[in-house]
Amino acid sequence: MGRPRRGLAKKAPPPSGGGGGGGGGASPSPPSPPPPLPQEGRRQQRGLSGAGEPERSSPSRAHAEKGPAAAAAAARGLQQPLGRQLPGGASSAMKRGGGGRRAAKNGSPRPEEQRERLARGIRECQDWLRAYLNETGIFIARADSKIWITLIMAAVAGILHWCHITALFENDRHFSHLSTLEREMAFRTEMGLYYSYFKTITEAPSFLNGVWTIMNDKLTEYPLVINTLKRFNVYPEVVVGFWYRLYTETMNVMGIPTKKCWTVNRGEDLSPVESCEGLGDPASFYVAMIFLLNGLMVSIFFLYGTYLSGNRFGGLLTVACYFFNHGESTRVMWTPPLRESFSYPFLVVQMLLLTYILRTQNVNRRSLIALSVSNVFFMLPWQFAQFVLLTQVASVFGIYILGLIDSSKLQKILYAHMASLGVCFVLMFGNSMLLTSYYAAFLVISWGILELGPKYILKMCSRRGISVWAIEGFSCFLGTITLKFLMCLIFGTADDAHISNLLKAKFTGYRDFHTSMYTCAVEFDFMEKQTPVKYMKTLLLPVVLVVFSVIVMKTFQHVVCRKELSERQEDNFNHGEIVYHALQLIFFTVLAILFMRLKLFLTPHMCIMASLICSKQLFGWLFSKIQPGTLVLAILAMMAFEGVANLQREWSIVGEFSNLPQEELLLWIKEKTKPDAVFAGPMPTMASVKLSALRPIVNHPHYEDAGLRARTKTVYSMYSRKPAKEVKRELLKLGVNYYILEDSWCLRRSKPGCSMPEIWDIEDTANAGKVPLCTLMSMDSRPYFRTVFNNNIYKVLEVTRE
Repeated sequence: MGRPRRGLAKKAPPPSGGGGGGGGGASPSPPSPPPPLPQEGRRQQRGLSGAGEPERSSPSRAHAEKGPAAAAAAARGLQQPLGRQLPGGASSAMKRGGGGRRAAKNGSPRPEEQRERLARGIRECQDWLRAYLNETGIFIARADSKIWITLIMAAVAGILHWCHITALFENDRHFSHLSTLEREMAFRTEMGLYYSYFKTITEAPSFLNGVWTIMNDKLTEYPLVINTLKRFNVYPEVVVGFWYRLYTETMNVMGIPTKKCWTVNRGEDLSPVESCEGLGDPASFYVAMIFLLNGLMVSIFFLYGTYLSGNRFGGLLTVACYFFNHGESTRVMWTPPLRESFSYPFLVVQMLLLTYILRTQNVNRRSLIALSVSNVFFMLPWQFAQFVLLTQVASVFGIYILGLIDSSKLQKILYAHMASLGVCFVLMFGNSMLLTSYYAAFLVISWGILELGPKYILKMCSRRGISVWAIEGFSCFLGTITLKFLMCLIFGTADDAHISNLLKAKFTGYRDFHTSMYTCAVEFDFMEKQTPVKYMKTLLLPVVLVVFSVIVMKTFQHVVCRKELSERQEDNFNHGEIVYHALQLIFFTVLAILFMRLKLFLTPHMCIMASLICSKQLFGWLFSKIQPGTLVLAILAMMAFEGVANLQREWSIVGEFSNLPQEELLLWIKEKTKPDAVFAGPMPTMASVKLSALRPIVNHPHYEDAGLRARTKTVYSMYSRKPAKEVKRELLKLGVNYYILEDSWCLRRSKPGCSMPEIWDIEDTANAGKVPLCTLMSMDSRPYFRTVFNNNIYKVLEVTRE
C-alpha cells in the first residue's frame, strides 16, 4: 500500500460542522447495526413454506388428509396446533372463553367475552393466512414438516453472506473512511455511470424532478437528449433513490440522525477530507441495499437447494459450495453497482419458481404470475438478461421434446415469458432491442411449433421419436435465427449486431474494431484454465459430474427404454425439473467457456446441482445404505480443506482506495472549466467526469448502442495513427471542448494485438506503420490542440477552434 490505512486518523469536527444531523461527538461511533430483512422479504420466505403441503379448501380437510390423529384435531377446530403458535396457547384461550360463555348467562364480566372474540379472530386470521400460503403454492419440500427450521437456516445463511461481502468490500476499499469524491471515484467505468443517475435522483429538488431529469438527460451523450430509462437499465437506481429519499425524509421528521461526519487526515501532505458514515450518506446507502439484496439471495439459494433435493442437507450443501467457491461465484463485493448485482438475485427466485412449476402437476395462475413478475425484475436491471432467459426457454423446450412435460405446461410457461417481455418493453419505453432479440424470436417460434406441430409434424411421423425431436429442434433453431434477422430489418436496429460479431470472432478469425474492444478485455476472453482446477480442488466439479452422469443415465433409460421399464414395472424416472437443471448446466457451461465473465451463472448453478446428491430420485438406492446427512457431512469435510483456504484468501485482502491523479483531474475540471464544457476521452474516465464533475460527455462505458459505439470509435481515433488534423475535425463535429488523454493507453495491452494502435490497424490499414497520434500528443500537442492540464497519468487537451 502506498500509505497506511487512515482509520485511526479520524477526528470529529467542531459541533457546527456535523453533517446529516449526526455532527459532533468526542469519538467516532461504529456504524449502526444493519437493518433487519424487509417485511416483504419475510412474507416471501413464509410463502415458500407452503409448497410441500397439499392445497385445501378448509383447514379441517387438510388435517383429515394427514391421518386419524390429525382428523381428530380437525374436529376440535384446529385448537391444538394453533394454540402452540400463540402466546399462552390458543387452546387455553378457547377454554377460558368457553367458561366465559357459560358464566355470561349468570352475569359474568364482559372481558371474558372480549378475550374469546380476540382468540377467535386470531384463529380465523391464522387459518386464512395458512390457506392463502397453501393456495399460492410456494415451495418447501413436501416431506419437510419443520418449516421454521428451514427458514431459520435460510435466514442465517443470508445474514452470513451479507456480513461476508460487506466486510470484504470494506477491507478492500476502506470505504467508510473515504470522502464523497473518493467514493465516487471508487465506482469506476460503468459503475460510475449507473451511480450518477442515483446521485441525480437523490440531489434533485424532488423525486419526480429527478426522474424527469434522467428521462431528459443532456449530459451523457452531448448534444443529444436521451431517455436513460429507455437506453440503460437504471430502474434499480430509481427504486433505491426513492428509498433513500423516503428514509432520510422520515428520519429527519423523527429527528433521528442518519449519519456522522468526520475529518480524516490522509497524511503525505494531503489536505484533510470530510468522511461521513451511516445510511444517510448516499453512497453508503446505495451499497448497503445491494449487499442486503445479495444476502437475501443466499437465503433463497438455501431454500432452492432444499426444495430441489427434498432435503435440508441439500440446501446446506448448496450454500457451503457457494461460500467455498465464492471468488468464482460473484464479484458483488468488488463491483457493487454492476447490473448483475441487482439482477441475478431475481434469476435465482425465477428459477426456483420455474422448478416448482415443472414439478407441480396442476399449475395455478398465481405461480405463472409470480414467474412473470420475477422475469420482469430480472430483465429490467440488466441488458444481458434476455440471453440468459433464451437459454432457459431452450432448456424447457428441450425437456418438452424429450416428453418430460406436456405441451400445455410449456405453453403456459411461454405465455408467462411473453407477458414479462411485453411489460419490460413498455417500461423501457419501447426499447427495440427487446423485440429484436433472439429471446423474443425463440418465444414466437416455439409457440408456433406447439400450435402447428400436432397438425403437420406428427402427420409426417407415426409417433414421437428421434425424427420428431430432430424436426422440432432444427425448426426452432433455424426459425429463431430467421425471425430475429427479419425483426431487425423491420425495426431497422443494429444495436445488438456486435453480439453476433462477437460470437463469430470466438469461432473464427473474424476481427473488427468493436469486437476487439470486447475480446481484448479479460472478462470477455475465454474461461481461464485455472477455473476448472479450482472447481476440482473444492470437489465441486466431481460432485456435479456424478450428479450430471446419473441424470443423463436415468433420462436415457426413461426416454429410450420407457416401454420396457413399464412392462417390468420398474421405477420410471419422470422428473422434468431435474433434467431441466442438467440442460441449463450445459448452456451455462458453454457461456462461461466462451466468456469468462459469465462464470457468475455457471458456478452458482453448479452449487445448486450439487444439492441433488441428496435427491432420492437420483440416489435412493444409496440412501438405503447410508443416510443423506452422513454423505453430505463427509463431502463437506473434504470440500472444507480448499474451501476454507479460499475464504481465508478473501479475508486477507486488505487495502485502501486512492487515486490522487484522477482526484487532481476532477478538481481541476470543476474549478477551471465552464459547467457546459464538453469532454471526450477513455470510457472509464468519462463516467467519472460525468459523475463527479457534472460535465457533458460525448461517450461513456455503456457500449450496447450502435450510435454510441460509432461515437466511441471516433473519440478513440486519438489512439490511432491518423493525422491530428483529421482527428480534430471529427472531434469538433461532436462539439468536444476538451480531450482527456491517458498515455498508458498508447502502450498498454492485455495480450498481443490488443493495444489501441494495434486495434486501429485492423481497419485503418492506410496509416499502418506510422507513429501513433497519442505518442505525438504526449510530446507536443500543438498546433491542433493545446495542453491545459498535465500530471503523471492524465493530460487534458483543449480542442482549439481557430
